[in-house]
Amino acid sequence: MAISRRTLLNTAGATALATGLPVRRARADEPIKLGAIEDNSGVLDIYGKPIVMANAMAVDEINAAGGLLGRKVQLFQYDSQSDIALYTKYAQQLVREDKVDVAHAGITSASREAMRQTYRRANTLYFYNILYEGGVCDRNCFCTGTTPAQAVEPIIDYAMKKWGNKTYVLAADYNYGQITAKWVAHYVEERKGEVQKTEFFPLDVSDFASTIAKIQDAGPNFVVAALVGGAHISFFRQWAASGMNKKIPLTSTTFGVGNEHLALSAAEGDGILIAGNYSPELDTPANKSFLAAWAKRYGDAKVVHELAVSQYQGIMLWAEAVRKAGSVEHDAVVKVLETGLKIEGPAGTVAVEPKTHHCALDIHLMVVKDQKLTIIDTAKQRPPSDTAQYCDLQKNPNDNKQYEVKI
Repeated sequence: MAISRRTLLNTAGATALATGLPVRRARADEPIKLGAIEDNSGVLDIYGKPIVMANAMAVDEINAAGGLLGRKVQLFQYDSQSDIALYTKYAQQLVREDKVDVAHAGITSASREAMRQTYRRANTLYFYNILYEGGVCDRNCFCTGTTPAQAVEPIIDYAMKKWGNKTYVLAADYNYGQITAKWVAHYVEERKGEVQKTEFFPLDVSDFASTIAKIQDAGPNFVVAALVGGAHISFFRQWAASGMNKKIPLTSTTFGVGNEHLALSAAEGDGILIAGNYSPELDTPANKSFLAAWAKRYGDAKVVHELAVSQYQGIMLWAEAVRKAGSVEHDAVVKVLETGLKIEGPAGTVAVEPKTHHCALDIHLMVVKDQKLTIIDTAKQRPPSDTAQYCDLQKNPNDNKQYEVKI
C-alpha cells in the first residue's frame, strides 16, 4: 500500500498507521484501535487543530492510566484538509484497512453525513462530538455535542425578552446552517416573533458589506449569525468596522467554539451573545485540571475551545463504556451506553439519553467581554429535546435518518 496516497497525521506522539490486519479475533496484547478524521488543515482548521490535539491527549491519558481492558489504545488519525471527498476516503480506510474499533470523526454536519453510513454498514461504532443542528437518529451513532434545543433556544429566548421580536439570520450554506436557520425560525415564531430575512453563505465567502447594509435597512432588534469557519470571521470584523455593533445586538450559534473571540480584538467582539456547553472561564476543579494538563502537554491552553473539549469528553465517554462492558465489541459497548452512562468532564456531566443517543449537558449563556466567554447564566443538564421530538431508538432501533424541524 503506497504511503504517498495517504495523508498521515502525526501529532504529539499520535501516529496514523495503516496496518491492513486480516480479520481475526484480537489478542490481549493487540491495541484497541480508535479512528479520527479532522480538518487539521483547510478552511476549517481553526476548529480542527485543537480537536486533533484533544484526540492525542485523550488517548495518551487513557494509555497512561493502563489502557482499556489491559490493552493500549492506538490512534489512527487523518487530515481531511476540509475536503468532504477525503472524509469519505478516510472513513472507508478506517473500517476496511485499519479496522478500527470506534471512530470519533468529523466537524461539519456535511462531513458527518458523508461518513455515517460507512460506519453503520461496517458496524463500526461512531461518535460525532460536535455541536450541530440535531435530528440524527441512528443506533450506531452517538452525538455528544449540543443541539438547537440546548444552544440555540436559550439565545433566542434571552434575546427576544431583552431586545425585541424581530431578527435577521445569517447562516452557513450547508446542512448545519440550513437546518439551524429553521430552528431559529421555529423558536422565534413560538415566541410570536418575526424572522425578517435569512441569508446563506458558502464557507469561502468573506465579503459581507452588502449584507450588513441590508441589515441596517431592515432594522431588526437583533441578528443571529450561524456562520462557520475562518472566512466567516470576516463578518464579525466587518460588523464592528461598520459601527453596527453599537447599534444592533449580535448573537451567534457558533461564535467562540473555534476561539473566534481570540481572533478578534475586544472592541470587535465585545457584546456578542452565545450559548454552549463550555467556556475556558468555568471555575471548576475539573476544568482547571484539564487546562493545566493541556498547558503542561502543549504549552498553551488558550487554543482550547468547546469542540476540543467535546471531542475529549466523547472519547472518555466511549472509554468508560468499554470499561463497564468489559469488552470493545460493538453491541456490548452500545448496551452500556444505552443505560444512560454518565461521565464528568471539563464541561461538567455528560449523560447519554438512551432514546436519542444524544447527551444531556450543562448549558451556559455567555457574552463576549475582553476576549473572554463570560458566563451570565447556566442551565444544568439541559436535554436534547429537539431530537427527542422525532427520534426514539428504544422503540425504533433500526431508524436511520436525520429529522428536520417543520416550520
